[in-house]
This record gives sequence, structure tokens and C-alpha cells, in this order.
Amino acid sequence: MQLPADVGAEIDDLCREGDALAGMGELDEAKQRYLEALRLLPGDPRQWAASTWIYVAIGDVHFRTRVYDKSHKCFHNAVQCPGGLGNPYVHLRLGQTAFELGDHDRAADELTRAYMGGGPEIFAEDAPEYLAFLRTRADLNDGA
Repeated sequence: MQLPADVGAEIDDLCREGDALAGMGELDEAKQRYLEALRLLPGDPRQWAASTWIYVAIGDVHFRTRVYDKSHKCFHNAVQCPGGLGNPYVHLRLGQTAFELGDHDRAADELTRAYMGGGPEIFAEDAPEYLAFLRTRADLNDGA
């Protein structure tokens, strides 16, 4: 399904504003733009591809502010949207938030999915403890 052009354009504008604000460290304002964009989606937001990336953006804001329970919920929503399941980044964040919430079995499962889809490179921008943790749970055969 395709969003009406005017709705899609407004969502794109709000997300670009959110991205710019997040880049400047204005995370609360960024989150507000993403939420506005999410509210513009008609019906169940999980049916739209745009919702995948909006949930990811909101989840990233929560992750950066260490509100891991809300971040986890956003990435759980994203995995249920078009293109979310199997996306290495979505699984990375699901694993990281599960780790931070103390659910190490779930963390290992999701981090393995991220590693399988994105290799060790997907872990490069984040704290090394997540990849180190995964190495305690899985034989990665990456020579490290």
C-alpha cells in the first residue's frame, strides 16, 4: 500500500526535522517530530513501511537516553512492521535493550540475528560490551 502523496511528504518532512534535531542532541524535540509523523499514518501503523523507520528513530532516542524499556518496545514494534523482521539493525537494538534490561537469553538471540545479518561491522558504532557478550554465547568464527 502507498501513502497518499501529501501524507507521505509531511511524514518525510517531520522525520527529516527529527533527524536534524537528534543530530544536534535535541532528543526530546526529535522524539516529538517522530511521534507527530507516526500519528499521521492511517489505521494500524504497523502496516506501513514508514512506521518501521519511525519506530526505529523513536527507539534510538530512547536508547540514547538510556530508557531501555521504551526503546525495546519501539524496536519490538519495528520488527512487526514491513522490513523490520530480519533487519540487522532492528535486531541489534532489540538485543542491546534486552541486554540492558537483564534478559540475557533474549539478548543473545537478537544479537546473533544482528550478527548473522550484518556481521561484526554492525556492532562497530556501539559499546564493545555487546559484541563481547555475544562472544560468550556464540562461536562467531571471526578470528577475534
